Amino acid sequence: MSITLIGPAQIPSLGFGTFQLEQDTVADMVAAALSEGFRHIDTAQAYENEEQVGEGLRHADVRRDEVFLTTKILPEHFSPEAFIAATDASLKRLGTDYVDLLLLHWPSKDVPIAETIGALNDLIAAGKVRHGGVSNFTMDMVNQAQEALNTPLAANQIELHPLIDQTRMIAHLASKGVAVEAYCPLAQGKVMGNAVLREIGAAHDASPAQIALAWILKRPMSIALPRTSNPGRLADNLRAAEIVLSAEEIARIDALGTAKGRLVCPESLAPDWD
Repeated sequence: MSITLIGPAQIPSLGFGTFQLEQDTVADMVAAALSEGFRHIDTAQAYENEEQVGEGLRHADVRRDEVFLTTKILPEHFSPEAFIAATDASLKRLGTDYVDLLLLHWPSKDVPIAETIGALNDLIAAGKVRHGGVSNFTMDMVNQAQEALNTPLAANQIELHPLIDQTRMIAHLASKGVAVEAYCPLAQGKVMGNAVLREIGAAHDASPAQIALAWILKRPMSIALPRTSNPGRLADNLRAAEIVLSAEEIARIDALGTAKGRLVCPESLAPDWD
């Protein structure tokens, strides 16, 4: 199947997420995902699995330049010197000379965005990073990052699934030409029991998970990062891109989202959400 490439960075619209995978399964799952047809792998320093992701990349029968690889750095490393050192450490753990996308994982409460983005500009200029982006940033923070970055801001990776209302953020990113990367796209499994998603799924001979992914992917400039520890579900996740939802079905799913649907909000990291 063909995976759509999104935005100036040409990010594959479906990526394999590695958050909370068991350490001893990460390498095998990354290799399996690439074998199944994924060409986008998402990790982070906070996931503590970059070495295993790198191992999976090396074991896969896919060239490095065919894989879009993302990692993320936490705010504790956002001073310029620390940010560059942290990136070098990630590259070493991943066993690669560059990452395709480097994200500021959460906004810092101490270091100005422009200072960290300045270091990101240097990393891009040095060829260690191809594209820069952010994660869990508010609309104003996205604006600040976009203004400071010398190249197009590739993405804001946010919690996005049918049970959370991210309408305003999605519209803002679209107005700025910034891609939306959806983490937690299956709401930590909560989509599986949703009656609306189950009913729509039955009409398409699809699971609620596939419907949730199809709903994300139907939006322009949108990318989904499902995670699974079951190799048998990789093909199902890829097939979600082929599901065509009707306008009525999309409206029914849109109506599920609420402000109370947020699942990821660590007190020490989360901003004042829009």
